[in-house]
This record gives sequence, structure tokens and C-alpha cells, in this order.
Amino acid sequence: MNKSIETLHVAVLAGGPGSEREVSLASAKGVVGALEGRVGKVTLVDVSGPDFELPADVDLGFNVIHGTFGEDGKLQAEMERRGIPYTGARRVSSETAFDKVLSKQCFLAAGVITPASEVIYASLTDQPSASIGIPCVVKPPREGSSVGVHLVRSADQWEAAFTDASKFSDDLLVEELISGKELTVGIVGDEVLPIIHIQPRSGFYDISNKYPWMTGSGGTDYFCPADLPDEVTRAVQAEALKAHRSLGVEVYSRVDVLLRESDSTPFVLEVNTIPGMTQSSLLPKAAAAVGMDYATLCLKIIKLSLNFS
Repeated sequence: MNKSIETLHVAVLAGGPGSEREVSLASAKGVVGALEGRVGKVTLVDVSGPDFELPADVDLGFNVIHGTFGEDGKLQAEMERRGIPYTGARRVSSETAFDKVLSKQCFLAAGVITPASEVIYASLTDQPSASIGIPCVVKPPREGSSVGVHLVRSADQWEAAFTDASKFSDDLLVEELISGKELTVGIVGDEVLPIIHIQPRSGFYDISNKYPWMTGSGGTDYFCPADLPDEVTRAVQAEALKAHRSLGVEVYSRVDVLLRESDSTPFVLEVNTIPGMTQSSLLPKAAAAVGMDYATLCLKIIKLSLNFS
């Protein structure tokens, strides 16, 4: 593309058909505001599926669709079919990162530290048991924002967790439960951003604690940079970068990590290729900690993405 960023017509792709639609629309509002006056033109496009319409003169799609048809490679494939550049991870890395089972395979192949796990199938029996044992975490492998995720700390919690998680997928990922600090690490280009310590006020970091403005309950405190010893900080950031690279993710991501309480070992849970982009979301928080304001972050994502178009 020969046009400068300042002259681009950017379509901010938002919404989507999945469970994170409202979060995506909130991200889009922030991105639109950040880009207005900094690019040639900005248009918000509400996407519900592959038949979405774009203005004829669009130069780039800025993808902020979280979850289904945004983070799973399908939107990427459609944009490539139309020959329109877009932001963020490409089709293959998006597909891989979105599927927690595929991600786990890549993590293990690359030597990334990640919780022990197994895959069980809801259709094989009414209530299968998991050889991983209890306590454990049960999660559908292709949902975001902790949708369908359950922490099982005792045997009497298994049935309810399995029943709910299986509403979202036949195959379920069951992981060992790591007790410790919840951390997340943003990566933009080759830059690893400061670690954020996520501290839910109750329970774990589920959708109500992530988005209390949407659910009307919950809440979370964030500490950036996380208060960790230097050697632990380096270890967490190194493991996050290794996970990001193991999936071949382009442009940017946010890597979720659990820091085991007993020995400060970092365990990678997943790599988010379309992290939240409201001005209060975690990736912008981490960018701000190194002096990168929200608008600069959005423009950097565009610049890096154009290298892959």
C-alpha cells in the first residue's frame, strides 16, 4: 500500500455474532475516537457475519471483534478473500490461538510452561470424569472472556461445571488448577509491555469481574507494573513472548499467565489475538505504563499490520 496512514479510510470492524459483542462495540467506540483526525476517514462497521458490507473506498479494516467471527480466523479469511488489509494476527495464527486445544499443543512443542491438561468429550457419556483430577479447571476451547469456564475445587462441583461448559462445546479442555497470581502480558511488535497483576475482588477473573459495567456485578483491581521481583518479571515476560511466538502470532497479543504461589513459576494459559481495546482495557493500560497513549497504540497497530498486507 502506497498511501500514508494519515490518508487511510479505516473501517473499524465491531460487534460480531458471539458472546462478546457488547465488549467489542465498546472497544470500537474507543478506537473510532482515537483515529478520528489521525487518519483520513473512520467508519464504524457493525459485523454480524460474513456478508457484512464495507464502503467501497475502505483501505484497511481495524478488527476489534472479540471471539467468534473476529478472533477465530473467519473474519481474516473473508478480508483476505476481498483483498482488503486488516489489523492483527493473520488467519492461521488466529485460528490456532483461538482454539485452546491447538494452542496447548503449540505451547508444549515449543517448551512453553503451561498447566497439565486433557481433552474430554461430552457426547461420549453423560458425565465423564477427568483423569487430571480435582481441583481442576473446565473450559470450552473456543470461547473468550472466560465464557463457560469453571474452577472445580471439590467433587461435588464437577457435575454443574461439566454441564454448563458442554453447552458451548462437545470437546472440553480440563486443566490442572494453578493457585497463584493472575497476570497478563501485552506484546506489540517485538516489544513486551509491563506485566499487569489482575486481582478480582471475589472469585476468579470471569466475565462479571472483567466487565462489571456490562454485567452489573463483580469488579477487579489492576496493578501495572505488577509488584514482582525483577527476576520473576523477566521470567514471566520471557514465557509470554515464547507463547506468542509459538503460535506465530503477528502484530500484537495479550498473553494470560498464572504465577504459581508456591514457587513463582509462570504458567501460560492462552494468547488473546484481539484483546479488549477500550481506553480502560488491559493492553492500553500496559502501553500507557511505557508512555504509549491510546491513540499512539492504535496507530502502531495499524502500522505494524500493514507490514503483513
